[in-house]
Amino acid sequence: MNFALRIPDYYRQEIEALKGDVSINQFIVSALSEKIASLRTEEFLQERANRGSRSHALSMLKNAPDVKPIEGDAI
Repeated sequence: MNFALRIPDYYRQEIEALKGDVSINQFIVSALSEKIASLRTEEFLQERANRGSRSHALSMLKNAPDVKPIEGDAI
């Protein structure tokens, strides 16, 4: 699939500065794949959250042992 794409000069300048030694085409394809993955991940996490239960999560936390955190894990 081919698209004619008009890129504003300010984006073109940013792409040129960031793309390294790959083509602008490959840079844009990579950016698109990252965006798609991000949106799909957000959708997946939202579906998981919708299936979750606050009361179930809190009941699971009640089973957690009351011990001091190991060194380096304390807030």
